[in-house]
Amino acid sequence: MADLIKTNRRDFLKIAGTAAGGLFIGFYWSGCDSPKMQVLSDDEVLAQAHNFNAFLSISPSGDVVIYSPNPELGQNIKTSFPMVVAEELDADWEKVRVFQANLDNDKFDRQLTGGSGAMPHSWERLRKAGATARHLLLVAAASQLEVDMDELATEKGEVIHKKSGKKIAYGDLVADASQLEAPEDVSLKHHKDFKIIGTPVKNVDNKAMFTGKPLFGLDFYREGMVNAMIQRPPFGMKIKSVDDSEAKKVPGVTDVVTFNNNVAIVGNTTWPLLKAKKLLKVTYEPDGTVESTEDHDRLFVELMDKGKAQVMRKDGNVDQAFSKAAKVVSAEYQCPFLSHSPMEPQNFFAHVKGDKVELVGPTQTPDRARMETAQLLDIPTENVSVEITRLGGGFGRRLRADFVVEAAELSKILNKPVKVTWSREDDMTGGAYRPAVRYKFQAALDEEGNMIGYKLRGVGINAGNTTRENNFPSGSVDNLLIESVNHSSPITTNAWRAPITNFLAYAEQSFIDEVALAVDKDPVKFRLELLDRAKNNPVGEIHYDVDRMKTVVETAAEKSNWGKDANVMQGFSVYFSHRSYVAQVANIEMENNQPVLKKITAVTDCGIVVNPTGANQQVRGGIVDGMGHAMFTNMTFKDGLPTQKNFDTYRLIRMKEVPEVDVHFIDNGIDPTGLGEPALPPTGGAIANAIYKATGKRLRSQPFIEQKEFSEFNLEIKRV
Repeated sequence: MADLIKTNRRDFLKIAGTAAGGLFIGFYWSGCDSPKMQVLSDDEVLAQAHNFNAFLSISPSGDVVIYSPNPELGQNIKTSFPMVVAEELDADWEKVRVFQANLDNDKFDRQLTGGSGAMPHSWERLRKAGATARHLLLVAAASQLEVDMDELATEKGEVIHKKSGKKIAYGDLVADASQLEAPEDVSLKHHKDFKIIGTPVKNVDNKAMFTGKPLFGLDFYREGMVNAMIQRPPFGMKIKSVDDSEAKKVPGVTDVVTFNNNVAIVGNTTWPLLKAKKLLKVTYEPDGTVESTEDHDRLFVELMDKGKAQVMRKDGNVDQAFSKAAKVVSAEYQCPFLSHSPMEPQNFFAHVKGDKVELVGPTQTPDRARMETAQLLDIPTENVSVEITRLGGGFGRRLRADFVVEAAELSKILNKPVKVTWSREDDMTGGAYRPAVRYKFQAALDEEGNMIGYKLRGVGINAGNTTRENNFPSGSVDNLLIESVNHSSPITTNAWRAPITNFLAYAEQSFIDEVALAVDKDPVKFRLELLDRAKNNPVGEIHYDVDRMKTVVETAAEKSNWGKDANVMQGFSVYFSHRSYVAQVANIEMENNQPVLKKITAVTDCGIVVNPTGANQQVRGGIVDGMGHAMFTNMTFKDGLPTQKNFDTYRLIRMKEVPEVDVHFIDNGIDPTGLGEPALPPTGGAIANAIYKATGKRLRSQPFIEQKEFSEFNLEIKRV
């Protein structure tokens, strides 16, 4: 038999019994024990599909039904989760049916999408679900054939007697298997024996998306519901007066409601609501501080020098190191607020029925949506149901529940089912942006060019901790001080894809290049020297895996032919975030005295790659996202309102601007780590370092195209 890994069943709910011929295996992500398996017929499983979240079912026909519990927003979890279950089950993937599970805290733990944590969290739990079912099927087959289990194997939904070649389909075993008690221990495959995991599998929603089937929140419709669009105030302002007389005259508008500092236009369809919203006359007055970008620029300067900082990490004697330094390198980097700008603007359906609420829509945190709704309406959380649709992007914006609570509150006021839809302008101006941050770096160098001291101070606008104090180069420098300063602002912020590291990585990696060049060292070799010091003489705690980081650095240098072509100007960047490691090299060539970005090489260590197709897309998408926002996007404020309100002024990267991207993965057999976010952080640094190599211009602020150092060149993005 295949090389097996032993594990315990403690994360499972196992219930056994008999019914009309189907096998139902319920299992908890969080952990519990129960002695038996519950059996439901295939019809019962399908009829109750929306009510069961954590289960694997097999019908007498051999069809396998797997529910995916985490919200799907493009990170491929709805495909990769079932692949893991099907792998251990030895299912025939062609017979696997995948359904999106709804919120169920009794059966799921961490039923959310964020932090690139879904697969690392659920990896073993998913495997146990499939392996437990496979074991019971083998026991049933051994009984039917009157042979030892060791004589049996499984493949593509069948149990095979190796000596005789006789095969029994899973569907023919479910009635007997369902009566068996699950084992205390279950064996998992060794990764070398995987047949589904590691193979390219198409997204399970592809056909529905291509044919326009309803999947997304915007697609949801309920007979009898009303639609609503909402006018929200500028940040730091409150309503003074509302004149809705002209808005009410628009055909199709049924009501105008002022609530909670908002004004809602209500009607049967969204088109008249868009028109009526423009006719609203709302005046505002200050309700605290009203801020503009000029205020933030001033605050950055003041707080960098005088702000009271929180010490996040301190190693050694930093003051002494800098007083003895042969050379000190200093630089400051700054990034703006950014909108998440998912393709699907925020929307949600709510129906408040007495002390019960039905919620339907795209959310990254269904439990948060439930809890905040229950808190608003002062009802038990168990009285709130949440149905999760597919998300048309999120990037952290849908971690919040403000748009959900709006729908619930409005449904309560109107005593009707309500679907609230945000326009693109609402989405841009409605808040929860990436925080604006400024960093000051200082490095102390000795006579031999070794970095003996390192300082980082981050100042953020509603950023919380502006640093990731335990990331590289922490642990590789004897004397290190990392501090954070936060300014509280009425402008709301939220996690934005790869929170904090989305800009910090660019700033850190650009500064490390500055230090390397100041001592005339190759940037890749300089990083490897620091990693060797962290490996051989670590300072304080090391929170990253030095060997994994070194491997991606060395592999990226190899795959990109680092430094081997004099006509190619290369920039390097490497970063650890969300448990994974990504190194990137950007290639720029000069054409007609202008720098042309030709290629980005990326090497990723995210452990075992479940689905190469999805993983490849995640890396490419992260690079495009990181590149586009580093180069083009900016959000500024005037009197509490964003200056940019739509894509005509909020510049996103275009398809024709995406260069060649060469993607590689490290195959090390480690359990999967995060992948939805880690490819984004290194991109800005790789490009900026390549631009410096090609032009001698150091870009210390984003977006690049708005920097005076950049204005002398027209960086051409060549699509290959």
